Amino acid sequence: MNASSCLFLLASGAGTPPIVTSIAVAFVAAAALALLCERLRLPSIAGFIFAGLVIGPIGLAFINDPEQIETIAGLGLVLLLFLIGLELDLRALLASGRTLIVTGMLQVPLSAAVGFGVFMGAAALGFGSTAVYPALYLGLACGFSSTLLVVKVLHDRLQIDTVDGRLCIGLLIFQDIWAIVVLALQPNLESFNVAPLIGTFLGVGVVIAVAWFGTRFLLPSAFRLVAKSPELVVTLALGWCFGLGMLANLLGPLADALGLPVHPSVSMELGALVAGTSIATFPYAHEVVAKVGNLRDFFITLFFVALGMSIPVPSGAGVLLAALALALVMFLIRYVVFLPLLYVTGLDRRHATTTSTKLAQVSEFALVIAYLGLSLGHIDGELVSIVIFAFVLTAILTPMLFKLADPLFSFLATPLGWLGIRDDREAKQAKVERAPRLVFLGFHRLASSLLQDLQTTHPEIIPDTLVVDFNVAIHDRIRARGPRVIYGDIANPASLHGSGVSGADVIICTISDDILKGITNLELTRQLRKIAPNAKILVNAVRLRDMAGIYAAGADYVFSWRTETAVGVVPALCAALNGSIDGFLEARQREFGDPVARDEVLD
Repeated sequence: MNASSCLFLLASGAGTPPIVTSIAVAFVAAAALALLCERLRLPSIAGFIFAGLVIGPIGLAFINDPEQIETIAGLGLVLLLFLIGLELDLRALLASGRTLIVTGMLQVPLSAAVGFGVFMGAAALGFGSTAVYPALYLGLACGFSSTLLVVKVLHDRLQIDTVDGRLCIGLLIFQDIWAIVVLALQPNLESFNVAPLIGTFLGVGVVIAVAWFGTRFLLPSAFRLVAKSPELVVTLALGWCFGLGMLANLLGPLADALGLPVHPSVSMELGALVAGTSIATFPYAHEVVAKVGNLRDFFITLFFVALGMSIPVPSGAGVLLAALALALVMFLIRYVVFLPLLYVTGLDRRHATTTSTKLAQVSEFALVIAYLGLSLGHIDGELVSIVIFAFVLTAILTPMLFKLADPLFSFLATPLGWLGIRDDREAKQAKVERAPRLVFLGFHRLASSLLQDLQTTHPEIIPDTLVVDFNVAIHDRIRARGPRVIYGDIANPASLHGSGVSGADVIICTISDDILKGITNLELTRQLRKIAPNAKILVNAVRLRDMAGIYAAGADYVFSWRTETAVGVVPALCAALNGSIDGFLEARQREFGDPVARDEVLD
């Protein structure tokens, strides 16, 4: 018995089930390696993967049978897709219109075709096998991005409710649909049969129909029954998630038992996605997201540890070089396929570039497709290893890609212009008829509330108000309130010069430093004072100690959410202490109206 086995036996203790010990070892290693990676400024995902390598078969062999961990980690994928569904506003996705639908339909086949052509060309030059299947599977690996990685980073960076976030999630959903198509076609590549594909789509239709029936007739009453108990709300939601997921999983065996001529093949993960989407509009969705989020993180950590344990010993440097080549080709395809598709279908070039960058990683679906290809005899284990190493490499780099998305756009702006992908849309939007009296730089929730109050108390200002913001998804809603809206990056001095702010009477930035990208309110104030020397400048400060510096840079009024909120809440606090809170609430609602009844751009 080797030393690592002895340590594992010592850790297992008397009577502890092996799976519990395996989970314990996985989390101890994940915590230690994540702390090390944090110290080295590497993403935590890298720490989880390295932990799997250390405790797995090719490391210290604490866990020689990672299937136990992989089983539990699979639950993480189910919960992740359920949470995606809960936070998925289909109306917002459909508001993206042609951009999302056309790009979603074409992204995977075009990317796979380009990847296939590249690897077939490389094979013709003597790099790799000349067989069709290896190039086909490597091409398919280029067509999918990682739902798991992208959504995790979007969650961590609070970017779900942004243009990039909504587009990424929308495109990933289309990719999930394409993955279903590919998985249905794989067993029939040698002798094509359309029946399994038809069965799969029929199965998806059945799951959606059951979800609609449940949310229309059953779940509203069930949720009202347990509404006073948050724990039961979450339990009911999870029961709905796994119930619909199991139904999706059992459709195939059920069809076989009934002797039906079709075989629906729908995954539990897709059933969970449909389950989450079906109750996303319920008032309990936020409570479920908050409670299930920590549980999801538990399973996702195990998923990445299990991935690290499954990494094989490379048969040579050639495997690692091929994985690096796959990652590079996949990255370039995002700019050759995704970016032009997004731009041609109406998205501005900045968001086309940043969205493409954030989707530049190999998907967990590519691993599933590769493993199935191995079991079908289409490819060998070495090619599966290439896909695994490419996934690990891009998984480690994904948080960095999110951070570099905006700088990469600035770097690529000139070459994109040479290729005809220009700022024409932004330039057209930037044309203004006259200098505005009031300018909002950026538009988030505080700006939404300010605009609402201005409409009520000073409606005459609204026609002379200009909003400069790059979240094009809300531009039409802002215009419907009366202000003019132009696309612009407030971190870019050139955008500020061209936006018409130089002649404004008042300029306000309500965006705090922890949300701003590429600039701080201090630097923004300096820029604005140069561009608009006669304007009154109002900006936001997160920390009170920053206010003096911002005033010195030229601001006329610096406010902070914490102090402004305190001024408004202290009277309510005193009224509560004096036993007159009900009267205070009535007086406040008479003076300012009922907040629930406010009709703002952002809720």
